[in-house]
Amino acid sequence: MHAIVDASRVFFEHLAAVGWGALGIALAFHVLKLCLRTFGWRTILAAAYPDTTVPARGVLGAYLAGVGINSIAPARGGDLVRLYLVKQRIPGSTYPTLASTLVVETLFDFVLAGAIVGWAVAEGVLPGLQVFERLPSVDWAWPFRHPRAAGLIAAALWIAAVVALLWWYEDLGALRRRIAAGFAILRTPRRYVTGVLSWQAASWVCRLASVYWFLRAFHLEPSLHNALVVQAVQSLSTLLPFSPGGIGTEQGLLLYAFRGQASTTAVLSFSVGMHIALVVVNVALGAAALVVMVRTIRWRRVMPDEEALSG
Repeated sequence: MHAIVDASRVFFEHLAAVGWGALGIALAFHVLKLCLRTFGWRTILAAAYPDTTVPARGVLGAYLAGVGINSIAPARGGDLVRLYLVKQRIPGSTYPTLASTLVVETLFDFVLAGAIVGWAVAEGVLPGLQVFERLPSVDWAWPFRHPRAAGLIAAALWIAAVVALLWWYEDLGALRRRIAAGFAILRTPRRYVTGVLSWQAASWVCRLASVYWFLRAFHLEPSLHNALVVQAVQSLSTLLPFSPGGIGTEQGLLLYAFRGQASTTAVLSFSVGMHIALVVVNVALGAAALVVMVRTIRWRRVMPDEEALSG
């Protein structure tokens, strides 16, 4: 936390040097990326519920609300709100099916982000496991330092998840059918490519374009190479969401990735500035979506309870 405060101070001290025009373009690409992703998710939902109309505005609102909450809450609590909100807009929908659509939605992201991270590691831009252990700001380096304890915790979490499923669902056959419905889009590869992958690929172009303009706004070298490096860092920093947006981890990795290319001050200003700008936009969009959909910005009030999750 101390490192984050210091980095924020560095950012605000250099606020006058920010390229505001480039920052505006970066945020515009970010908003466009979010909107494009909702088209792909809506296609997945429509395949899961072919006899029901899936409202585009309802999906957009639920997605933006979830993104906004995830920007300020750890452990991706916004995903629960996203599921709750979209469930209210799709008659007869269930949480197991809706949750499995989130898995389908991230398949392409997982493959592409993994490829970018693999490239960054192979190029020596990102540190190997031995270096990870020595980066104090990487908040998920703990499992590498304590692999046995981490393994036990992971096993306990899996067991708890299985027990929860068995507790909530006596009819496991019905549970399997509901989960399988969320993967229905994968049984029609052509529709998956045209209705999901195409939108997600476009969103990735906007994502990299946004990072490119953020680099320009904070006077780091704008290039496709550096945009890919930043994207690799962002993917790793949100791998285990212990902190909102993985802010501390992102700073530590960016400082390593840009070592020798830019000063510590410049990298910290870029990292914190980009994070603050994205959080402000995400929270504003999420708050607007919550107001329109549930007439409140107190997102904890719309969190589904344990009984609702079994439906």
